[in-house]
Amino acid sequence: MGKITKVSPLAPASFPELPVIDGVRFATAAAGVKYQGRTDVMLALLDPGTTMAGVFTRSKTRSAPVLDCQEKIGGTSDAGAAILVNSGNSNAFTGRNGVASVAAITSAVADICGLPKERVFTSSTGVIGEPLPHERIVAVIADLHARVDAGRIEEAARAIMTTDTFPKGASATVDIDGRTVTIAGIAKGSGMIAPDMATMLVYIFTDARIVQPALQEMVSTHCDRSFNCITVDSDTSTSDTLLVAATGASGVDATGNDAFSNALKDVMLDLAHQVVRDGEGASKFVEITVTGAETDADAKTHAMAIANSPLIKTAIAGEDPNWGRIVMAVGKSGAAADRDRLSIRFGDVEVAKDGWRHPDYSEEAAAAHMKGENIRIGVDIGLGQGTATVWTCDLTHGYIEINADYRS
Repeated sequence: MGKITKVSPLAPASFPELPVIDGVRFATAAAGVKYQGRTDVMLALLDPGTTMAGVFTRSKTRSAPVLDCQEKIGGTSDAGAAILVNSGNSNAFTGRNGVASVAAITSAVADICGLPKERVFTSSTGVIGEPLPHERIVAVIADLHARVDAGRIEEAARAIMTTDTFPKGASATVDIDGRTVTIAGIAKGSGMIAPDMATMLVYIFTDARIVQPALQEMVSTHCDRSFNCITVDSDTSTSDTLLVAATGASGVDATGNDAFSNALKDVMLDLAHQVVRDGEGASKFVEITVTGAETDADAKTHAMAIANSPLIKTAIAGEDPNWGRIVMAVGKSGAAADRDRLSIRFGDVEVAKDGWRHPDYSEEAAAAHMKGENIRIGVDIGLGQGTATVWTCDLTHGYIEINADYRS
C-alpha cells in the first residue's frame, strides 16, 4: 500500500454521518488479500426488489470483475442482490485465473446469501497483474453474511481503500409528495484517476423505488458532469466501477422525479470532489472552468488539457501563476481555439484578455490566489457558447513517493 502516513490536507474534518438506508446492510472483514492488520473485504446485502444501475471503465484492459458486472447490470429481478468488494488486488490482467476468481466469489456469495449468481456484483481494486487469492475472500463470506448491519456503511468505506488517505462518503435527502427519500454513497479513489465513464469504485444506495431504465439514465447522465469531469493523473483505471442500488424500501416512486435526480447528482459530485481532494500527494484542489468554446465538448477538451498538464499541475504545486502554461495547454488540446480571443483568470484576477496580458494584471494578486488550497482557473475561448468545468489537484513530490513505493 505504500508508506502513506498523513491524511490529505484537503480532507474533510471527519467522515460524514450518513443516514441508514432501509433495504441495505453491510459487513467487513480482514481477509489478508494483500494488507495486514486492516479490513479489506466489504459485503453489501440488498433486499428483494432492489434495482441496480451502473457504469464502468471503457479501458480495453478492464478487469474480470468489471466484465462480469457489465454482463449483469441491465437485468431485472425481484430477488435480492449483493455487492462484494476487495481491496489490495485488482484481479486485472490475470487472464483465465481472473475469470475463475470471479466465478468462485460470486458462487460463494450466491450460495451463502441465497441469491441468484446474476444478482451478485463484485469489484476488486489494487495491484494489477497478480492472481487474486480468492480463497481468502471465500473463507470470510459466511462470517460477513452473519454480521451484516445497516449501520456499518463507514466501515464499508474504509475496507475498500487502497492509497486513499481518508474514507469518502456523502448523502442527501429528498421530499417527494410529503415523504422522505434518502441517498447515501461511498467511494474510493486517489490515484489512477482520469475516468472514461465513472471512476475508481463508487457505491450509492437509496431507499427510493425507481425502474431500472430510468435509474440507469440518471446515473449515466450525471456521471458525465461529475466523475467524468475529474482527473488526478490522466490515467484511466482497469477497474473503474460505479453501482447505484435503489432498494424501494421507502415505497416512494422516484421515477422521473427531478428533485431525486438532482439529489443523486449532488451526491455523485460530492464524492467525485472528495476523490480529487485525496489525489495522491495533493495539496491544492483545482477547479477549471472553460467558457466561450464552439461546443461543450470542445470546452471539456480544453479543460482536461489544462487539468492533465504536468507543467500546470507542478506550477500550481509551486504556487506559481504561470499563465503561459494555460496558453500552451489550450493550444495543444486539439479543440478549436483562436490565440487572439483567449482570456484567462486566476480566481478573480484577470490575467489575460483577447490574446494579450491584461493591462491591469497584478502578479502579486495572482500569486496570492495560488497560495490558497482552493484554486480557480477560468479560461474564455471567445468562439461560442460551449462551457465545461472539471476538477483536478496539483502534482507534488508526494505523488512520486506513493507510486514508486506502491507495490512494496
